[in-house]
Amino acid sequence: MGLFPHSELRPIGLPSFLYSTSPGVLQALDSASNAARLDQPPPNVGPSEPHATSQSTRSAIGQSSKFMIPQMAEAQVPKKKLELYSTGYYAAAFAGGALACGPTHWGVTPLDVVKCNMQIDPKKYRTIPSSFAITWREEGMRGFLKGHFPTFIGYSFQGAFKYGGYEVFKKYYSDLAGPENAVKYQQLIFALGSASAEVFADIALCPFEAVKVRVQTQPGYGFGLVDGLPKYVAEDGWAGLYKGIVPLWGRQIPYTVMKFVSFENIVAALYRNVVPIPKNECSKNTQLGVSFAGGYLAGILCAAISQPADNIVSFMNNKKGAAFGQAVKEIGMTQLFVRGLPLRIVQIGTLTGLQWAIYDSVKVWFGFPTTGGH
Repeated sequence: MGLFPHSELRPIGLPSFLYSTSPGVLQALDSASNAARLDQPPPNVGPSEPHATSQSTRSAIGQSSKFMIPQMAEAQVPKKKLELYSTGYYAAAFAGGALACGPTHWGVTPLDVVKCNMQIDPKKYRTIPSSFAITWREEGMRGFLKGHFPTFIGYSFQGAFKYGGYEVFKKYYSDLAGPENAVKYQQLIFALGSASAEVFADIALCPFEAVKVRVQTQPGYGFGLVDGLPKYVAEDGWAGLYKGIVPLWGRQIPYTVMKFVSFENIVAALYRNVVPIPKNECSKNTQLGVSFAGGYLAGILCAAISQPADNIVSFMNNKKGAAFGQAVKEIGMTQLFVRGLPLRIVQIGTLTGLQWAIYDSVKVWFGFPTTGGH
């Protein structure tokens, strides 16, 4: 055996495509190395040919059909994956949340315009079809796009803190509880993690939500953030942008707790009872399909539990100086739960399904598993 046994041909730190496994090359290298070690010329090479060794070696290498180029073409440089719960992991979660929420809420702006008007003026906007017809007749397509920019910005910020914060707080509470209690009290950790994240998410959303509702429900008030924000601040001051924070928390925290806890459990149930193979054997497309289905079903529950607070938020942001008690009194207890609910179920179910699918797509792209079902 020469200085280059086959198992030792690949020096540490160099890429594999630079090395051939061709027997011809291995034989030439071994022959040359044996000759050098014994201070003798290799077979068939005379002492009068000092450069024959290198020429023989190069000839054998040149004749190898597997040297360098074919293996270089087949070589794949492995992607550097982010570590779970690293800074990069959380950054990906925040980015995924922004991508999941901003574009999806922006995409259903026409539904949001109609829903808010039905909540604010139910005498004029009695049904979903008539509300669409009135908006089209009075303002055209522009009327359905009012508030689209504050919607996009506000819910991008909210989504980043909602999803990214959930990953942060879920890990924090799990570590606080310890391995055994983290499993025992898993549902409580889901609830606490999502509620904690939503507190910060709503602080980011609140000013944009206030402007959005005002421009969508008051004719002639403005079209978006550029013209709506200065007018809002002139009327209610900068502090007025946060006058709806308490009812917003009242709407969004139960909504988000339901969204995450129900999603985790629905996805687990789908993998146990519907999907015929274990999650780790499913294709990525199948896993993302489960994420969408679980998100849509969770969204229906979210809409129902948060509907009263949603009506109050719309009422208070629409009327200058409106108080919580006034909103409850004027709307009425029954209407708090049912006004605008059918349209909101369609809106929130679709939104939540798409958001989970987008968020998990980002996680998959970075090399992480989809959420839930473990």
